[in-house]
Amino acid sequence: MIDELKNFVENGVKACKILVVGDVMLDKYYFGEVTRISPEAPVPIAKVFKVDETLGGAANVVHNLALLGCETSIIGQIGHDNHGEIFLDKLKSLGVDYSGIIETSKPTTTKIRVISGHQQMIRLDFEDASELDGESTDKLLKNFAAQVENVDAVIISDYGKGVCTKKICREIIGASRAAKKFVIVDPKGDNWQKYFDASFITPNLKELNAILPKKIANDDEQIAESARKVIEEFNLSGLIVTRSAKGLSLIDGAKISHIKARAQEVFDVSGAGDTVIAVFALALAGKLDSESAAYLANVAAGVVVAKVGTYAVNRDELLNALD
Repeated sequence: MIDELKNFVENGVKACKILVVGDVMLDKYYFGEVTRISPEAPVPIAKVFKVDETLGGAANVVHNLALLGCETSIIGQIGHDNHGEIFLDKLKSLGVDYSGIIETSKPTTTKIRVISGHQQMIRLDFEDASELDGESTDKLLKNFAAQVENVDAVIISDYGKGVCTKKICREIIGASRAAKKFVIVDPKGDNWQKYFDASFITPNLKELNAILPKKIANDDEQIAESARKVIEEFNLSGLIVTRSAKGLSLIDGAKISHIKARAQEVFDVSGAGDTVIAVFALALAGKLDSESAAYLANVAAGVVVAKVGTYAVNRDELLNALD
């Protein structure tokens, strides 16, 4: 399997075309050092020595795909503001098709984090999580309709910031399935009816528990049993459950695979779900079977959790991890 996966990463990825729809964000990090307490209030003072800006939310999925060499396009919403300009510049530098991005009166969703060492001190969120209005919804769906025939797979990345409404998800899933494209969903919240008939959904254990009548433990048998019921209820092809230090589980028809995480130091799990859905969808688009796709996604996630902050895996890192 490893040789097949390496060959795909080296040679097959560039032939794949993926369209990502969802809640895009800009992530800003202020890295500093705390040496004293403020005389103005009992709070630490962080002397900032580095500022990073990176793509977040659904755009982090795109970032992973672009760094792996996939032809990538994105549909989402930003505001008419400086953060939106920075966001588009980053997509442009990656060679991503962002013609599907619409501009609205809502601000560009931005998360600002202040970090000392490996410890996050505070996070500031700039956002309006209300649902898109009718005019914006129509624009977004028109952009999607113009692109869906030309891609191999569609990813819906729902962060609950107003783009992935029931109407938008239902129409995107319906159009994707009609066009015989894989549609893979990273879910949010407990309203999974809007994801009905998707190919795969990729929740973490907390997200899976949000829709179950009774919470389950991080246990192989409980996850497999619950996943089968969810697959039947929402007419899915399968489910991938990410399980933090225990890796991930794939339930696809009669196939059940519990893939263990690689033993290593974990600094930050933020963004790991974005990497999983990106790599899994990419592998399916490249005609790998679901078990091989899940294995590759787990390897990629292992690279990401060893980094601080939102991080996208690149082609060389993934090949090294496979070695």
